[in-house]
Amino acid sequence: LRGPQIPQSYTPTPSCLCHGKLQDVLPSLPSQDDYFLLKWLRARSFDLPKAEAMLRKHIEVRKHMDADNIITWEPPEVIRKYMSGGMCGYDREGSPVWYEIIGPLDAKGLLFSASKQDLIKNKFRDCELLRHACDQQSEKLGKKIEMVMMVYDCEGLGLKHLWKPAVDTYGEILSMFEENYPESLKRLFIVKAPKLFPVAYNLVKHFLSEDTRKKVVVLGSNWKEVLQKYIDPAQIPVEYGGTLTDPDGDPKCSSKINYGGDVPQHYYVRDQLAQKYEHSVVVNRGSSHQVEYEILFPGCVLRWQFRSEGADIGFGVYLKTKVGERQRAADMTEVLPNQRYNAHMVPEDGSLTCTTPGICECRSCLQTLDIPFQQEVLQDPKVAGEGAPTSHPTSTDPWLFTTMETLLECPGCSVVVL
Repeated sequence: LRGPQIPQSYTPTPSCLCHGKLQDVLPSLPSQDDYFLLKWLRARSFDLPKAEAMLRKHIEVRKHMDADNIITWEPPEVIRKYMSGGMCGYDREGSPVWYEIIGPLDAKGLLFSASKQDLIKNKFRDCELLRHACDQQSEKLGKKIEMVMMVYDCEGLGLKHLWKPAVDTYGEILSMFEENYPESLKRLFIVKAPKLFPVAYNLVKHFLSEDTRKKVVVLGSNWKEVLQKYIDPAQIPVEYGGTLTDPDGDPKCSSKINYGGDVPQHYYVRDQLAQKYEHSVVVNRGSSHQVEYEILFPGCVLRWQFRSEGADIGFGVYLKTKVGERQRAADMTEVLPNQRYNAHMVPEDGSLTCTTPGICECRSCLQTLDIPFQQEVLQDPKVAGEGAPTSHPTSTDPWLFTTMETLLECPGCSVVVL
């Protein structure tokens, strides 16, 4: 089936996607029922190859995020305390309701105190919590609950929220939601929107699909009455026109909804984490810097630490398929998806367990940039044996390597494909 016109007699079955080439990855999905698979078909207008590609990409993201265990992941303290939002109550049909509190959110403070990757991972964790809540409601109510309702409190939205790194990060979060949780939003109500809201919305709406944009509703002064039309007052916090409170009488239900606040500067990490790096390289605009390592044993850990001056950078890990020659990222197998890192705000410190012998690290920039960095290969003594060599500068086996690139802070610029 292709295109948006779906026959009324059509009955979705998992075979729509299974008849592609998904049998090998179906066990990796959080669900294999008709309802789950239909989401991906709808998201791509029933174009089966596109739906399959979207689902495969989602599986890779789940692996990277360790989605099966992400609910037990504990975000950094600054995110737990100051990232606003939370799930509170259910609508009249049983769907979970999520509240986003925009005004008190200190986006700049968070980006100076935590890595962008942790902020995105935290939102991915929220999405998984909502997915689990839908599953629990489905079992409790005896009917399928697969969508969530969202309420965005935009009171206090100001110019501080339009800071470019904050807008870019929020755009990545929206893209993550669109690409990994299709057909999961029932409605999104905007309440207490200030005059600046249309400007802010125009900055991020291109990250949303047309279908999602149709679900965004800006409410007027009667927003409390409208919310009660869709949500029983007993399920709405007093703060938003209902009767629900915390056990201690808190009308904001702060035990469920985080209201954010200004991040104290003692959380800012760039100066606190100042350290001497083993290497520093200046990479000219349009060129790249590459360092290669040979990993002799599976189970070794590649660890990297870097910061940048003046701009963010991209970083990814790929499996190199040809030995002794430079390859484009598109010609290799992606292991760690290429992402932008705000390393000019928060120094990056990450690691990767190598399952294949051979590591190569490559950095690339779109503008002249000073990048202090260091990397090391940590060897598993159980595998390698005591005193075994860790790495070697040449290779005879496939490689894993990382790429890094900066993004220009100018309108209309594009990312160079390595």
